[in-house]
Amino acid sequence: MAAAQTTRTTGFLRTLLSRCPAPRPPGRHRGLSSLPPPPPGAWSSDVSRLPHRELYRLSIHNPDRFWGSAAVDRLRWVEPFHRVRDCDLSTGRISWFLGGKLNVSVNCLDVHVETHPDRVALIWERDEPGTEVKVTYRELLETTCRLANTLKSHGIQKGDRVAVYMPVSPLAVAAMLACARIGAVHTVVFAGFSSEALAGRIQDAQCKAVVTCNEGVRGGRVIPLKPTVDAAVRSCPTVQHVFVSQRTDNPTVMGDLDVPLEEVMTSQPPVCPPEAMDSEDLLFLLYTSGSTGKPKGVVHTQAGYLLYASLTHQYVFDYRDGDVFGCVADVGWITGHSYVVYGPLCNGATTVLFESTPVYPDPGRYWETVQRLRINQFYGAPTALRLLLKYDDGWVKKYDRSSLKTLGSVGEPINHEAWYWFHSVVGDGRCPLVDTWWQTETGGICIAPRPADEGAPIVPAMAMRPFFGIQPVLMGEKGERLSGNGVSGALCLSQPWPGMARTIYGDHQRFVEAYLKPFPGCYFTGDGAHRSEDGYYQITGRMDDVINVSGHRLGTAEIEDALDEHPAVPETAVIGIPHGIKGEVPFAFVVLKEEFDDDSLVILQQLRELVASKIAKYAVPDHFLVVKRLPKTRSGKIMRRILKNVAMETADDLGDVSTLDDPSVVKEIIEAYEQHRKQEDKP
Repeated sequence: MAAAQTTRTTGFLRTLLSRCPAPRPPGRHRGLSSLPPPPPGAWSSDVSRLPHRELYRLSIHNPDRFWGSAAVDRLRWVEPFHRVRDCDLSTGRISWFLGGKLNVSVNCLDVHVETHPDRVALIWERDEPGTEVKVTYRELLETTCRLANTLKSHGIQKGDRVAVYMPVSPLAVAAMLACARIGAVHTVVFAGFSSEALAGRIQDAQCKAVVTCNEGVRGGRVIPLKPTVDAAVRSCPTVQHVFVSQRTDNPTVMGDLDVPLEEVMTSQPPVCPPEAMDSEDLLFLLYTSGSTGKPKGVVHTQAGYLLYASLTHQYVFDYRDGDVFGCVADVGWITGHSYVVYGPLCNGATTVLFESTPVYPDPGRYWETVQRLRINQFYGAPTALRLLLKYDDGWVKKYDRSSLKTLGSVGEPINHEAWYWFHSVVGDGRCPLVDTWWQTETGGICIAPRPADEGAPIVPAMAMRPFFGIQPVLMGEKGERLSGNGVSGALCLSQPWPGMARTIYGDHQRFVEAYLKPFPGCYFTGDGAHRSEDGYYQITGRMDDVINVSGHRLGTAEIEDALDEHPAVPETAVIGIPHGIKGEVPFAFVVLKEEFDDDSLVILQQLRELVASKIAKYAVPDHFLVVKRLPKTRSGKIMRRILKNVAMETADDLGDVSTLDDPSVVKEIIEAYEQHRKQEDKP
């Protein structure tokens, strides 16, 4: 592919800024000022020296003092709050920092421009290695203000919803912050969803505008985005404008609704007065799949979310001033919101925007990026790690990773083999590895090994400790709280925290039914967990990923974890299928490393023995199918319903597969299954 097709000028933000008049010197905007210094006993810069146990105890037993002092000290307010919280989990009433007003973009940009305007805010790690773009806090503020003024000039006002359908880029971050600056509500949709999926989200949110790019670039491929948006907005009458950025130099067909974004931004002033937002005004909607198939718009609000993202970013990863924070998530997911954009920028960090894939142009991409950008914290998904496990360790060791200080895992629970590989090979055994548990609905990390008391060990492949303000409880099948250690149950959180979702957009009853009604007085996570004899928490997987074999309840994640311990197996997926006698039985889809393909029969027998020894004989899958890869969404989640359709021979009714990263994987698995059945039918 020609370079001209895949790249526009690497300094497009600077080019944009150079065409515009210089901004006024940085300073506080009228009406925005800091509160007086926090009162004695409030949060201070010395708090990190206090033992985790003392801080945690304070956050649980005196949350008003803990969160109130943190909010005063860490955020800039327009008007002070008069009450820390008003929450009732039985009804779904969740309010924090009542009466307070602030602006999120000011807390992420202006406060840092005042003290270090030339510090790098964003490092855009573009698809092609070695073409990164660095954007300072001053440049990001100016770009955000120009984009905010562009939105305002086209009728976007406080409370309006704006869809952002863009690849990872500085302009995507500026679009989010521009919405926050003028009080609009952004809903970022992963730039890979189908037009139908995009339209459904736009319709539910009743978006007034869409911000997009002509194309995206990922893994050496150009991905058309504008045609997808065009198809979506045909069924979205609320959309009045589509703002189109030029990611590539390829020509773009513009329609009646379309606005050339960069061209219009150059005529806008680089200063935009920030809107004073109530602490509980909507900040963003983020759509996540629901059990009914209809996406649900999870609502996050202003102050509580920002404070929680900021605090977890600092303490879970041991972020220090001047570090380069590398989270490789897409901004279309909650991980990108909290740990690419809002948490790092609120803390004045340098945050990496990763546009590419783990294996482009080769399996060393992550680690070459770590070496070149001198990344200090690396936060990635077990899915990607298991993919890289299939390749020789030389792809890691050829690069200098001495800058790394903390490793993080996000997404589904990490299996032991991936944990040990990540810790010992990538981190050379010297970097703490934090396996983080949280959800779109929680807003930020809830359970993780850090922070911890000095010298406290990290247990491999375990989330371990609740964060400040998080009080986990395990519930039994009859709704009873399970006391003591060495027990397993439904994971609930028994008291509210500032970062939690407030509702499902337009359907508060659905929010109450899904999260608050199953176990009254608690937030039900939908996950199961085990509390170890030491009092640490191990996530066992979704409660709906539980199968019942001859009366024994089995978490599919537990079986997968056992299978994944085999050195020839980088990843597996286990689903349950009906059985006439046992009720259900496990069906395992197994990916083997390339060098073990010829030994599959021997390995499968070893896997049976492994599960029997690790769990029990009744947990051994009745069926195994070796596949080259698993069907995954673009966010890395395994689409298990497709595997269930294949296993139950109903693959002719797969439903919507538009969110798959590569739909051709379905055909591969069906062919593997058919070949497997032919082998079984042979006499």
